[in-house]
Amino acid sequence: MRHSSPGEVILARMAKVHLWKRRRPAADAPDTPDSPQPEGAALSTLTQADRPEEADPGGDVDGTGRRPWRRRLLDSTPVTLLVAAHPRQGVVTALVIAAAALVAGRPAREAGIVLLTVLVGQAILGWHNDLVDRDRDAGHRTPNKPIADGRLDAGTAWYALVVALLLVIPLSISTGVTAGVLYLGSLVIGILGNVALRRGRLSPVPWAASFALYPCYLSYGGFGGSAEGDPPQVAMVVAAALLGVGVHFLRAIWGLVEDDQDGWTYLPLVLGRRLGATRLLVVSTTYTGAVVAALVVIGSTVGLRQ
Repeated sequence: MRHSSPGEVILARMAKVHLWKRRRPAADAPDTPDSPQPEGAALSTLTQADRPEEADPGGDVDGTGRRPWRRRLLDSTPVTLLVAAHPRQGVVTALVIAAAALVAGRPAREAGIVLLTVLVGQAILGWHNDLVDRDRDAGHRTPNKPIADGRLDAGTAWYALVVALLLVIPLSISTGVTAGVLYLGSLVIGILGNVALRRGRLSPVPWAASFALYPCYLSYGGFGGSAEGDPPQVAMVVAAALLGVGVHFLRAIWGLVEDDQDGWTYLPLVLGRRLGATRLLVVSTTYTGAVVAALVVIGSTVGLRQ
């Protein structure tokens, strides 16, 4: 059996995104694209054949009856922990915040601490998200979810999460108590967002709140636990909160079909039913790009700190 690469999975989902309709076929209508659909109904869904092929550990063996070394490596605990940590989102977020620290005039050593702190924090959020969603991911056969497909034991993920929590606390405080508390606050909001508000129309609130604390973390931070900076510019905090909303929409688009099947009613899904996934992607991308441009303008004119 041929196994789809992560890139092929993304391309397949993008190719199928136009199938996401504004309406669901009527209960008594045949399941065809031309079937009449009731006003105000939800979305059409991907068929089982539309989904990427599942890995088959039993068929992926060599002549000795053992799995090839590449499969053993991909199924190893360090690699599956890395995959479950949502590494792309974590690396991008950490690099952006560390770059913002440099632009704000923080020394390289402080930006390095910011980078490491945010990397660890993002790993915590990724593991917690996959632990909370492991039953849903298993039911939808979501790819690249090692906790859901059994390649990574949930207990191992919880252990890694606790160790990371013990590490992120001193890392956060090392840039100042006030700054550290603010970053830990954003982390707590993110964890709570994994279990609360995410299914309803207030889903953007945790994203906006956690992102709004990032400029505060940078503004108050320095080097050493006794460092005390200045308050951030209000415009910078507001723009960061708006950026969090845009990131929420962009991340939500790829799971709209599954979330609709589960009866969720969060804001990206509500708008997606009206606009369609393709238009929602365009609007979300445009909105997020505009907010990023606003952040650059604010940072180059009024700066980060008051």
